[in-house]
Amino acid sequence: MLTIIYTSGTTGNPKGVILTHSNLVSNITTSASFMPIDDQDVFLSFLPLCHSFERMAGYYTAMSCGATIAYAESVETVRDNLAEVHPTIMTSVPRLFERIYNRIKNQVESAPAARRKIFNWAIKVGSDYAKAKKSGRISVSLSLQHRIADKIVFHKLKTATGGRIKYFVSGGAALGREYGEFFEAVGLQIIEGYGLTESSPVISANRLDDYKFGSVGKPIPGVEVKIASDGEILARGPNIMTGYWNNKKATEEAIDKEGWLHTGDIGIFDADGFLVITDRKKHMFVSSGGKNIYPQPIEGMFLQSKYIDQFVLIGDRRMFLSALIVPDFDAVREYADRNKISYTNDEDLVSKEEIYEIIDKEVATLQKDLSNYERVRKFVLLSKPLSLEGGEMTPTLKMRRNVIEDKYQNLIEEMYKMEK
Repeated sequence: MLTIIYTSGTTGNPKGVILTHSNLVSNITTSASFMPIDDQDVFLSFLPLCHSFERMAGYYTAMSCGATIAYAESVETVRDNLAEVHPTIMTSVPRLFERIYNRIKNQVESAPAARRKIFNWAIKVGSDYAKAKKSGRISVSLSLQHRIADKIVFHKLKTATGGRIKYFVSGGAALGREYGEFFEAVGLQIIEGYGLTESSPVISANRLDDYKFGSVGKPIPGVEVKIASDGEILARGPNIMTGYWNNKKATEEAIDKEGWLHTGDIGIFDADGFLVITDRKKHMFVSSGGKNIYPQPIEGMFLQSKYIDQFVLIGDRRMFLSALIVPDFDAVREYADRNKISYTNDEDLVSKEEIYEIIDKEVATLQKDLSNYERVRKFVLLSKPLSLEGGEMTPTLKMRRNVIEDKYQNLIEEMYKMEK
């Protein structure tokens, strides 16, 4: 045994995952084979080392390749630390990319029309260039346009991340396709992988030269992956844990007699062999009407709104879906000031009918293509963000649904009160 790493407890009580030296070394050597890292690289680390992804990729693998690791003071200082440290590689959870994307989007939308037009032109050029590069056919005209776009738009964005990023590695949760495509367009590549604490953690990963946004790549060498009859992803290999500490029952439930780890995730292989995660099996809602609903893709869709910072879907064993929404306070304050809506603080701000209406309009627009049973019928605006300190989030910024639902039980019940 090398270590015991406890699971985040997003779907129940945390369990101690027993990992051996062999488990971790198999993942380290494999990761280093497709993630180019050498002694000239500098990592910026902000995820806790109690998280298996950061421990393996951002610590063990970095050290094994001779790289330097700089540690951020906190999640809040990452923006300043990027400019200070000038990292070449960074491991992160999708929340960081979502925040950067939304900040840029807000700045662009509030800019003069001429600047918006230039920015949108540059993103289109960057996207076309990335596609042409993958196909190996970049025209002279597109190459020239890309150099111009890089000089007037992309260079500024790259400078904000320190100016030396070779690539980001994303894990811990699903990365929305739109974020991967946006960062690729500006010249900041994100490589997404997938795994669990129980698998040391990597099971599959995209490569720099073989990737597809919206997927978590292909199984890494030495690890077998198959899809069970109910859609659950199963994995087997040298990276799979020996079991849970002092929990034989949970171990037997997680690893079957043939050595397959039951991940609890639902997924498919696409036609090109890329693994696509659709949702967590344990996070699946079953409505009172018997419909199966996977919340994470729906929640991710609403986070595309510049006015929404956090979104928690409610609806297990309920008649319809509702939500707890934390607004992007910078965006709604700017909206309130622009429209001369008076307020004294954030709590007062979220109580304003005009703010509710703008969020309601965003929700209606974003969910128009969803099935009726997947649509949010009611929501409540929260006056402060869900946080690690408040106990509503894990150290890797995942929502603790049971904690959130307990904490806001009265608000949730109020949304369903009139339907009973």
